[in-house]
Amino acid sequence: MKTKKKKTDKSEKKRSIIFRTSFIVFVSGVLFLFLIIHTYTLLYTPPNKGKLSKIITIHEKASFKDVARQFETEGVISSRRFFVILARIIGVDKKIQAGEYLLNTSMLPLEILDIIKNGKVYQHKITIPEGYNIKQIGQLLEEEGFAVYKDYFKLVHSKEFIQIFGIEGESLEGYLFPETYFFAKNQGLEEIIRAMVYKFLSVYTPEFENRTRQLGMSMKNVVTLASIIEKETSSKDEMPVVSAVYQNRLKKGMPLQSDPTVIYGIKNYNGNITKKDLQTKTAYNTYRIKGLPPGPIANPGRMAIYSALYPADSPFLYFVSMNNGQHFFSTNLKDHNRAVWKYQIKKRRGV
Repeated sequence: MKTKKKKTDKSEKKRSIIFRTSFIVFVSGVLFLFLIIHTYTLLYTPPNKGKLSKIITIHEKASFKDVARQFETEGVISSRRFFVILARIIGVDKKIQAGEYLLNTSMLPLEILDIIKNGKVYQHKITIPEGYNIKQIGQLLEEEGFAVYKDYFKLVHSKEFIQIFGIEGESLEGYLFPETYFFAKNQGLEEIIRAMVYKFLSVYTPEFENRTRQLGMSMKNVVTLASIIEKETSSKDEMPVVSAVYQNRLKKGMPLQSDPTVIYGIKNYNGNITKKDLQTKTAYNTYRIKGLPPGPIANPGRMAIYSALYPADSPFLYFVSMNNGQHFFSTNLKDHNRAVWKYQIKKRRGV
């Protein structure tokens, strides 16, 4: 009887062990399956399918945990803990780069990690209009948060910096090419200015260089003339004709008599050019000096540069605004004075 009882106890104990083992295996399997599903969900399910875009700044010296917390708060990741673990597994947590990032709520964690690991920072669009001078560009860069004006002004007048580009002049006036650029907010000021100058140099092609030599001019002369053309007319069709007027005047030894050059030489220009301004001799007053002023008065676009190199075949020596975006051109002073009366004086007097 005792032997049978012992065998029964052993059998029950064995069944109990098997049951507990099976239960543990089952529970472990369920937990493992839950973990797999949860991990898959976190990896391949975005926080929000609505694709809400956010510009998020990662600051210098920010820890990865701080970044993960920030991302979770902004709603671009579902779990900061999972995000930190994932980053550690793939070795990204020590490789993040500071800057602004454009992320959205439909991105997956691996996408976001790739972006911040490779420093794919958000590029802000900034457009430099044709004809802006060096001061206006500096003010625009400061307004848009790309530069401090005094640092910018110092850099564009730095002789050492200017020499890098082989440019002749006291500043980079004329060589900051008007264009639409894309820069990161933490991009260095030097890098921004270099991009503008290198854009100019790419536009000033070998064909332009050859033409410059054919005309017996220097690049500085061409850019100076182009800047005057740019300020005199916004009409691309008129630019070669305006160029012809000034080149005809230069050949005849006549002063250019360009109002924009006078304005450039006025220290505190208030928007109105006076008779006194026209009579005051400055390096840029082309009513009082002959030839080109000492340097560019603005940053010309490609068409203005092209027009300086390829003027129209025209005998005109004068032009006056018709107040409609176009100009009236004349070959002699008599016709010019008539046009001035018709389009300027008569309109001002309301005759």
